[in-house]
Amino acid sequence: MTRRVRVRAVLLLAAFLLPAGAGQAQAVGYRYWSFWERDGGHWSYATQGPSTARPADGDVQGFRFAVSEDSRNAKQPRGTADFATICARTPARHDSKRVALVLDFGTRADAPSGETPPNPRTSCARVSPDATTAEALAAVAGPLRYDTNALLCAIAGYPRQGCGEQVTTAGKDSGATPDPTSPSSASASSSGRPSGDGPSVGLLAGAAGVAALAGAAVWQARRRRHG
Repeated sequence: MTRRVRVRAVLLLAAFLLPAGAGQAQAVGYRYWSFWERDGGHWSYATQGPSTARPADGDVQGFRFAVSEDSRNAKQPRGTADFATICARTPARHDSKRVALVLDFGTRADAPSGETPPNPRTSCARVSPDATTAEALAAVAGPLRYDTNALLCAIAGYPRQGCGEQVTTAGKDSGATPDPTSPSSASASSSGRPSGDGPSVGLLAGAAGVAALAGAAVWQARRRRHG
């Protein structure tokens, strides 16, 4: 095999390994209700789902509907109302607990096609001492909608359709639904979304190595030809 043929073979291999559109990757997110817990003025992503979390009297919890790639870039509930403000008209009782809920239905940009998000609101739920967040939510923000995997799909009837659908940066639904048992999704066992699929690191690293090899082969061939 001549040097020219070897160089051409390496270049073709590099082109084959590099994924199509690798330089034009689009971010992929999911449209869903994320679940948050508030400590003072700070929101943190819930470590369990609303159907298993059991808040104490005086806790503040929030839900935000938005398109997010994963829990690291999920949008927090908006507003600064604290427990004293939200539950100001709900006195303490020994036979129940009060949970302050912040419900943020998101923006038009995150809304499903043909739907308009309601205005954000707060509610003070009075529930039994052992009630879960999901039970507190049902007491003040019904109707709730869940899918067959216990993923929370709608609060106060919003949105009317859809549940955790995959969305590209262009705003077009792909129709895929992520695994509701992944860490941080608002389901019975967990609370976010996994990041979108993409080329593996190993594949990209291998392709980059082949491309580097191709460049070296071209340089060596030119050096020998002109040396």
